[in-house]
Amino acid sequence: MYQQLGVIGCGLMGGSFALAMKKAGLVKRVVGYSKSPSTTDAAKKLGVIDVIAESALLAVSGSDIVLLAVPVAATESTMKAVRHLLKPDVLFMDVGSTKCDVVEGARRALGKALPGFVPAHPIAGKESGGVQHAEAELYRGRQVILTPLPETTPSLVQKATDVWHALGAQVLKMSAENHDAAFAAVSHLPHLLAYAFFQSVAAQPAGRDYLSLAGTGFRDFTRIAASEPAVWRDILMANKNEVLKQSRLFRQALDGLEALIQSGDAVALEERIRQISELRANWHLGAPRR
Repeated sequence: MYQQLGVIGCGLMGGSFALAMKKAGLVKRVVGYSKSPSTTDAAKKLGVIDVIAESALLAVSGSDIVLLAVPVAATESTMKAVRHLLKPDVLFMDVGSTKCDVVEGARRALGKALPGFVPAHPIAGKESGGVQHAEAELYRGRQVILTPLPETTPSLVQKATDVWHALGAQVLKMSAENHDAAFAAVSHLPHLLAYAFFQSVAAQPAGRDYLSLAGTGFRDFTRIAASEPAVWRDILMANKNEVLKQSRLFRQALDGLEALIQSGDAVALEERIRQISELRANWHLGAPRR
């Protein structure tokens, strides 16, 4: 059991981690800080945290495990603000959706505290953010990617693995570079496409009429277009090179399908769709890598 969890950013991800740690009996006390006082007030009233910290540094003070759950653009500055109280045996993790920028920021910001940092990305979330949507089961059955640095203390990597396992998550380890390349393809680009597609329909002169006719397929396809704008602005900018690479690959695939339609080659079009359909039918969420 950890004596004190310090949560910096008491929204959905940080709040859910706090609730999960409490439910699992892994922590005695949770101290939380958020930039918005209304967030920490709500977190206290909801029982997500036990004590409100007046600063990020005070959330770290006395904590033997710290979770940084702020927008990726704010990661480096927050690390600079708390590094002086990060002791060598403190497990310090983030939950950012990009990792190369986080690792680079950590190298610039943490100094002697760098070996205690275990970068993490839980593959979990909701369209609706905020501490009011936090839940103890958010991470159960989900994947959590760890991207430890060469300098990261091995025992803390093991502690991070044990914590996430105890919360019901499946833990994978990879480099920050491989992480960002993979999630540009399966997470970041899909959000970009959902935003663009919904805009392309809604902005047409008859867009409102078209939307009134949309069914469950359209709803499911565009669900992630309702995701938090500021969060996804930061993610897309932080991982822009990989996202743009995946966007070009998508455009090539779309161009290929459009060419078949333009040429009127129904046989080739059906065959291409069949190949894609079979690949999708054989894919299962959370299936192990081969």
